[in-house]
Amino acid sequence: MHDLNGAIDAAKGSGDAAPALPGSATCAAPRGPPDEVCLEQESEEDPRGAHSPLEGQGQHRANTTVHVCWHRNTSVSRADHSAAVENQLSGYLLRKFKNSNGWQKLWVVFTNFCLFFYKTHQDDYPLASLPLLGYSVSVPSEADGIHKEHVFKLQFKSHVYFFRAESKYTFGRWMEVIERASSSAGRAGAPKEA
Repeated sequence: MHDLNGAIDAAKGSGDAAPALPGSATCAAPRGPPDEVCLEQESEEDPRGAHSPLEGQGQHRANTTVHVCWHRNTSVSRADHSAAVENQLSGYLLRKFKNSNGWQKLWVVFTNFCLFFYKTHQDDYPLASLPLLGYSVSVPSEADGIHKEHVFKLQFKSHVYFFRAESKYTFGRWMEVIERASSSAGRAGAPKEA
């Protein structure tokens, strides 16, 4: 309600076109054509990431912020969107699915509550993306069987991903940025706001 009242007051005071409402934007990739959208298209069954880039796959609205919030029973406020601008990061990470054996080196971009995966930092289009609304970030437990340094775990229900950073510093930065975004927007189980 606070965000709605704020948007109404802003619209009354501006006299211009109505301001964009939080959550109305799609989880768009940071680079690429305007019709590009993000898809959580990789899975544990295909750990090679052998999918074609998202380019040319047509419109898919499953990962708009509103749609992801609805299905994950969470919400994102105007303040969350403002904080998201401050919580952006990119760099190489090694990714491992819960039930896979190997690690895959990817260029990862975190922006607007989404991770975008590229083969290299020079690629124009992501291989896949992962909206993080509702995910928790932690260090792997002993039961996870991950015996490597600088590893963090992302989990939403039964979806589990492990990421390994190149150094203690980059590990700390990734944990900090994702935790900040998760703590502001990751209110899983919170009632859906109107």
